[in-house]
Amino acid sequence: MPGKHLYEYAVIRLVPRVEREEFLNVGIILFSKGAKYLNCKYHIDTEKLKLFPCELEVEEIEKNLNAFEKICLGSKEGGSLAQWEKPDRFRWLTAQRSSSLQTSRPHNGFSNDLDATLERLFEELVL
Repeated sequence: MPGKHLYEYAVIRLVPRVEREEFLNVGIILFSKGAKYLNCKYHIDTEKLKLFPCELEVEEIEKNLNAFEKICLGSKEGGSLAQWEKPDRFRWLTAQRSSSLQTSRPHNGFSNDLDATLERLFEELVL
């Protein structure tokens, strides 16, 4: 993707117990309307997760994160939501919610290489 692209990103947060308002960064969603780009990357650090009082099963968390990925990629397995236009999918994924998976508010920037930017943000904010 040549040229600079305006992008937005949000951090995916795992909130083991919503009432405690504690979270663990587990992923990044990156969106660029101009480049028609929407992708995410995630990782659950099970050692860090053990530090939180958590009633959630890792398999269930992974299943939900996998749904985020299917929606981003527009996969048929992502259901009807995955067939929406990319801007609408990004807005839905980053909408405020009170559940175990939440996102930060979107932030923006410019990038010549959106895949590399996704990787950099993932390494800086999740790993």
